[in-house]
Amino acid sequence: MSFDEEWGQVRSESAAMRLNGVPAESGGGGGASDYKVTSADLKAIGNEAQELFHWFERDAFHAGAQTDTAAKSLDGDGFLTGSAMWTMWDTWRGQCETLLSACAHIHNHLEDTVLSHANHEEVLVTNFSMSTINEHFK
Repeated sequence: MSFDEEWGQVRSESAAMRLNGVPAESGGGGGASDYKVTSADLKAIGNEAQELFHWFERDAFHAGAQTDTAAKSLDGDGFLTGSAMWTMWDTWRGQCETLLSACAHIHNHLEDTVLSHANHEEVLVTNFSMSTINEHFK
């Protein structure tokens, strides 16, 4: 089978596929949702991300000075392992910084979500209260 034939077959099969949903025959759609997340849940997850950030920030980079000393020593003795250690350290440091950034982003986003939700709730309660008051004046 040529690439074009195979590609055409895959496209026709995927055209009938519905992503991000439940097929109608399995009872999808309508009905009550059981998805519920409270502000306390979001805050707890955000706090876990913050704890991971602080723990990992403290522990991830402690070998940097020793790696520098060892790499220079190995390079000075003519071993290629010294430059390989630097490559490994640069890769590790980059991955650690990415993880730290992700933890900070998760914490900040969830903290903002909790505050935003609280603000929305306050607006809704205020608007509902105002509509109830207005009914009494009509």
